[in-house]
Amino acid sequence: MEELKRKVLNLKELINYQKGAIVSKTLINKATGTVTLFSFDKDQGLSEHTAPFDALILVLEGEVEITLSGEPFKLKTGEMLIMPAHEPHKLKALTEFKMLLVMIKA
Repeated sequence: MEELKRKVLNLKELINYQKGAIVSKTLINKATGTVTLFSFDKDQGLSEHTAPFDALILVLEGEVEITLSGEPFKLKTGEMLIMPAHEPHKLKALTEFKMLLVMIKA
């Protein structure tokens, strides 16, 4: 996303909510990892899956429940969770919420 380089950006303003949907916007996509913005409408989620990357989730707005290897974590605006590679995880939006996902190759 060349148009985003060398600019001061407000992450929450780079992505909008869509009724009944999950929206994503990739900011960086490299073989060593990715940086992606997401917005989730309330009650939207991702089913359980694994990834070959360590992941950092930073909640930009709203609330989410993330289940990591069977253990639930509730996060709200300003909080983050670091998830190890290859561990099963899923998430559900408790409210409309936006997050920044940073994945680094393990």
